[in-house]
Amino acid sequence: MAGAASALFLLDIKGRVLVWRDYRGDVSAIQAERFFTKLIEKEGDPESQDPVVYDNGITYMFIQHNNVYLMTASRQNCNAASLLLFLHRVVDVFKHYFEELEEESLRDNFVVVYELLDEIMDFGYPQYTEAKILSEFIKTDAYRMEVAQRPPMAVTNAVSWRSEGIRYKKNEVFLDVVESVNILVNSNGQIIRSDVVGALKMRTYLSGMPECKLGLNDRVLLEAQGRATKGKAIDLDDIKFHQCVRLARFENDRTISFIPPDGSFDLMTYRLSTQVKPLIWVEAQIERHSRSRIEIMIKARSQFKERSTATNVEIELPVLMLPIQMFEYMLRAEFRLPSIQSDESAAERKAPVRVKFEIPFSGIQVRYLKIIEKSGYQALPWVRYITMAGEYELRLM
Repeated sequence: MAGAASALFLLDIKGRVLVWRDYRGDVSAIQAERFFTKLIEKEGDPESQDPVVYDNGITYMFIQHNNVYLMTASRQNCNAASLLLFLHRVVDVFKHYFEELEEESLRDNFVVVYELLDEIMDFGYPQYTEAKILSEFIKTDAYRMEVAQRPPMAVTNAVSWRSEGIRYKKNEVFLDVVESVNILVNSNGQIIRSDVVGALKMRTYLSGMPECKLGLNDRVLLEAQGRATKGKAIDLDDIKFHQCVRLARFENDRTISFIPPDGSFDLMTYRLSTQVKPLIWVEAQIERHSRSRIEIMIKARSQFKERSTATNVEIELPVLMLPIQMFEYMLRAEFRLPSIQSDESAAERKAPVRVKFEIPFSGIQVRYLKIIEKSGYQALPWVRYITMAGEYELRLM
């Protein structure tokens, strides 16, 4: 197999190796120290800031956290982005064990550090980086125990994000569909840019190893099933799943099937690139009577279905912030300003109107959420929809 890391190094701020683990035997600690010393000497050179450096047949990838450098080295054509992400996960694991990752915490915990380095990477390939799972069988004082601990099931099968033996008296699943509307309207009332960015946020309190299946109003899926899609289906772009989702199943028949982690997590994120009508339309006119007196007229109108109600609505102008309720309102206000400029006022820059709101509906709809567990218990799924303003701006006339 190609693309593996040769070794993992933890170095101090001067580039001296504190701890290292050799996985393939083709890069030594002396080579790593020599390379890092040269890198530190080049401090200030833009190339020295690159997290990936090729030197004498070896690719070095490193990050810094406090006064510690974490670095992998490889003689193969490896996936640099994957290994850099791995290093950030290693930082999270050490912080879980030592509260904070510093040179002192490494020196105080050499035994635990080496145990972790043996588990998180095998022959140069990243393995288990879930701190909660690792902490079940590697503990700071584990060497004191007389009875060898049995590794949790999450280490011996493919479900590394969930432990066995989880039990709840009441089995529940909470699913929040959270969407942010990004829209930019010019001073002529034309929509320049619009899209919707969303996330499915879950909180699961389920016993055992449940299998969950989620169905959405996905146009590709509905058309494949021969269902009518007029006005109901949406096109999902830039989909990113949590690692628990079975990607092969989704690519095959668009079914979102997964064994969920315990607690809170983001199941998926997505983007809707369809044209979005402004949910709240705002017209604002500013009239300057003198250098110390201006008059502002604001008109706000809702443009969503009557059965929905917007909450936490705010309209922010360059000179004021006004909380409003819905349907249609008009405000006319006059302000007297400090006279700090000359009578010959220059052309003013009109900052855009920004709108904030929350509305309990979304473009994506959950068609079903099924929970199946071998014990046969009944689980209660709860679904909530929230649409809020993201970058929502309307330019003044």
